Amino acid sequence: MKSVTSKHFNFITHACCLLGLLISTAVAYAQTDLSGYWLLKVSNGDGTYRETYFELKQKGETLTGSLLGRGPNGIPLTGSFKDGQVHFATVVAAPPGAGFSGRQVAYDGTFENGKFLLQTMSRKELIKGVAERSTYEATLPPARLALPELHDVPDNGLARTPPMGWNSWNKFAGKVDDATVRKTADAIVASGMSKAGYVYINIDDTWEGARDAKGNITTNTKFPDMKALADYVHSKGLKIGIYSSPGPETCAGYEGSYGHEEQDAETYAAWGIDYLKYDLCGARRIYKQTAEETRGLYQKMGDALQHTGRPIVYSLCEYGVGDVWKWGPEVSGNLWRTTGDIQDNWASMDRIGFAQLDISAYAQPGHWNDPDMLEIGNGGMTADEYRTHMSLWSMLAAPLIAGNDVANMSDETKSILLNADVIAIDQDPLAKPVQEVAVQDKSVTLVRPLRDNAVAVGLFNRGDHPVQISFRWDSLHLGAVLGAKTLHATDLWKHEEVLVAGDSYTATVPSHGVVLLKVSATANN
Repeated sequence: MKSVTSKHFNFITHACCLLGLLISTAVAYAQTDLSGYWLLKVSNGDGTYRETYFELKQKGETLTGSLLGRGPNGIPLTGSFKDGQVHFATVVAAPPGAGFSGRQVAYDGTFENGKFLLQTMSRKELIKGVAERSTYEATLPPARLALPELHDVPDNGLARTPPMGWNSWNKFAGKVDDATVRKTADAIVASGMSKAGYVYINIDDTWEGARDAKGNITTNTKFPDMKALADYVHSKGLKIGIYSSPGPETCAGYEGSYGHEEQDAETYAAWGIDYLKYDLCGARRIYKQTAEETRGLYQKMGDALQHTGRPIVYSLCEYGVGDVWKWGPEVSGNLWRTTGDIQDNWASMDRIGFAQLDISAYAQPGHWNDPDMLEIGNGGMTADEYRTHMSLWSMLAAPLIAGNDVANMSDETKSILLNADVIAIDQDPLAKPVQEVAVQDKSVTLVRPLRDNAVAVGLFNRGDHPVQISFRWDSLHLGAVLGAKTLHATDLWKHEEVLVAGDSYTATVPSHGVVLLKVSATANN
């Protein structure tokens, strides 16, 4: 029998110790019960933290539970816990009316010393944070505040034509900062967009910091001096906008205006803000999504803005809750979102845009249906689709709020956003509603009356193949070609005159494309 050397003995001893450690660790993990409430804190990189609560229920290696704070009842999650490794996932629903079911959010990490070290992907970035045990009480929203009695807020006299400008969210989301806004203001002027009417430079979510000892809202480190930034934007001949929510938190989890409406409005006015986008998000866990309750929430800020004495355009972002187009003017709303968030793809833009036709009559000077911001130039659609986007929004008299990187846009993008003739349709002072006059398969003909005895005619091809679309000249009711008036027609994308001859006009329209005409009548001498 071979003797056991000290070397062999040491190896065996080490192996046994390691095996014992693995067994004891496995037993420890097996005895760990993760059931309960947890708070995940992730640094936003700007001096603030994103806080997410979730509830876990453990049975063996299986985890179930819910992600809290995204709705009244939380969002179900499922996952697993084994050997200190945790994984769980949930599907975050899309905003109301967004046209897609939502997106999966997965959390992976380790459990060490009573804490989770978790990571997840957000907008193609790896986000890391630490989750510690919490309580049920901590997951609850603040107590419900009483809503005011409903009354009509006076018209603020602003936005007599649809607002035009730029918003940071579609392109920059949480990366927006002071430098980006200044660079954008410079580009809006240099590109000629300001002369074309794009005057509002709007900062969306993620500018907010904590409240000070007196409850005043402050900015985070991305925006060191909001007043100085507003002064810079104003020095360019432009106006500046900002974002908040009637809830305790904004969509991105930053500080909302809940219970601080008057205080925040005064702060915005002191900074020199000209436009407020007010997003329902965080209020949905506290209030019912009915016309009455939603109107009350927006009335509070409408009153607060009026009390400042500063002219501030009021943008209601509540996704069409309670048929907002019917009561938006009564809270001094200048524009109101009618839909969930637009996506930079044909299906989203097409669905949202054509869904506006049924409510087009509610648009009027100072009060506009808002089918969300423009995606033109962000890369998810073809040039034909972007021309359809611009044409349809203009026919709808929708706000034209660019959402691209205007400091680095192509000549093609410029040609779409800066088409003065198309913009003129959107800005027509008569504010007559667009009319759907013909639909055949995927072909749609829209007509909108304009000032000076003219009409805009849009021939839209929603299908996947080129088609011919026709209309009769006399259907425009502008006068007979050979009678007392003569018709003149211009193709607004080709920038050329169209021959008015015969009884009708026919155009070949590309897939997902548009032919947009302006037709006017002049009296014969």
